[in-house]
Amino acid sequence: MTIKQHIPNAITCGNLVSGCCSIYFLALGMPVKAALMIFVAGLFDFLDGFAARLLHAHSPIGADLDSLSDVVSFGVAPGFIMSWLMSQYFVSRLWLHEWWWSVGGFNLLPFMAFLLPVFSAIRLAKFNVDDTQKTSFRGIPAPGMAIFIASLPLALSQVGHLTDGALSYWACLGITLIFSFMMVCNLRFFSFKMKTIGWKGNEVRWIFLMITVVGFAIFRFVALPFILLVYILLSVFFGNRMTE
Repeated sequence: MTIKQHIPNAITCGNLVSGCCSIYFLALGMPVKAALMIFVAGLFDFLDGFAARLLHAHSPIGADLDSLSDVVSFGVAPGFIMSWLMSQYFVSRLWLHEWWWSVGGFNLLPFMAFLLPVFSAIRLAKFNVDDTQKTSFRGIPAPGMAIFIASLPLALSQVGHLTDGALSYWACLGITLIFSFMMVCNLRFFSFKMKTIGWKGNEVRWIFLMITVVGFAIFRFVALPFILLVYILLSVFFGNRMTE
């Protein structure tokens, strides 16, 4: 392999390192930085594919490395963030630790968050053997799930409710179960791979991008979870029309 062919793989490693940094920051009690690192990983994930297409440097090793990196950055890391959010609910309500789901004073319920890395790995494995996911995805992409999860501590921090358990355990569990299902369902979600940048044929993509820019400009991080919900709704109504 030439040096040119190693460039996309080097960018992919940036994705992996960002996921590792997210877990590291969370272990230090810095959930906002942990969430931001998932967005950095998403940037690397976009750039490695862009570089591979630009340099014509696709390879089986690159595809496998990309999936392995995605499992960490868009599976394990958001799983830890969701587990942390679930734990905050119980930390702010110490009496709940006496219930049946605690063993030796150790709360087991936040472990439900690790359904996210399990289903993320299944989603990525299915993607690798499915050649029908070029201009749309079958099931929500793992990065989409991860960005939604990462947006939660950012939004909570902005409104001053990051550590008071304002987002209940049951809401977190519902989000976990819904996204776990959506990653492996057959519902079509549109991608942002455009053959041209024109309006025709890309109407849904451009509308979503405009909503994203306006929403973030006005509401900042609070807008992020709702922007992902808009993506899901647009995919439900228009995803099947945007297949190859």
